[in-house]
Amino acid sequence: MEKTEAYECLHQNDPLPNLIESTNKYLLKLRLDNWITQKQYEQLSIKKDEVELAHLFYLSKAHKPGTPLRSIVSGLKHPTIKISRFLDELLRPLFDRMASSTTVTSGIEVIKQLYEWSKRNARQDTLICTMDVIDLYTMIPQTEGILAIKKMLDYLNLKQINGLKIETIIRLCRFVVRNNYFSYDSKYYHQIRGGAMGSPLTLTIANAYMFFFERDIVKQINNSNGLYIRYIDDIFITINWSSQHLEKQIDRWNKFDLNIKLKAEVGESADIWPRRYVSYLIDQMCSGQRAKQ
Repeated sequence: MEKTEAYECLHQNDPLPNLIESTNKYLLKLRLDNWITQKQYEQLSIKKDEVELAHLFYLSKAHKPGTPLRSIVSGLKHPTIKISRFLDELLRPLFDRMASSTTVTSGIEVIKQLYEWSKRNARQDTLICTMDVIDLYTMIPQTEGILAIKKMLDYLNLKQINGLKIETIIRLCRFVVRNNYFSYDSKYYHQIRGGAMGSPLTLTIANAYMFFFERDIVKQINNSNGLYIRYIDDIFITINWSSQHLEKQIDRWNKFDLNIKLKAEVGESADIWPRRYVSYLIDQMCSGQRAKQ
């Protein structure tokens, strides 16, 4: 937790009572000011006996070299979970539509795109690159994450979603992101950077942020007849560049945004094509999907 400086220790000061009160007060204010309907207010408000503070645990990233740990904040009964799910149900389909050409949701999609690309472009010296976005969920500043959602909605030219004003959606997103609290090892913590991995909204915020970060990279790869695919924080590129040129570009991409750091592995397809190509890809990307679901 110390590495990303994303968490503030509250020691023994339990934030749950205040969080329950502030969540309901905020929703009531939105209702009284007509930002949300009565039905939405009743849907999102909470009762003391149905909520509990989130807790932190770790899962190993078995598909990553060195088997690093991924922190998960489990908040199935967290006071903001209803709002988070509500927003995610609104926003995730919009992101999927916006980023359908560069993101995937399953290993089958990766294989299909790779197969179609390889029929036209694969050579013995074709490069294969997998990149991991380091600590994506905790490295995106909260304000910039919310701005990424606003940029997405502007990009899609939306003024409202299901009758809900964009400003209302942004207000609710901000409340969720700024109120991630959890317990760990008999202490309480407040997340002050990034979002909780385990909160449905966090995934959509991270995806939206990455979508705008990667625009120039995608354009560059497409202009060189390469293939770019991303699954959350795993990126796959195959392209007919020299390894020196690709590594130079990766260094350049790592200077685009101080919050995004790409850890890359580059190899030639001759080393694995075609006998080990599919298994390599699945090991590098697709097995990571199970750890993130």
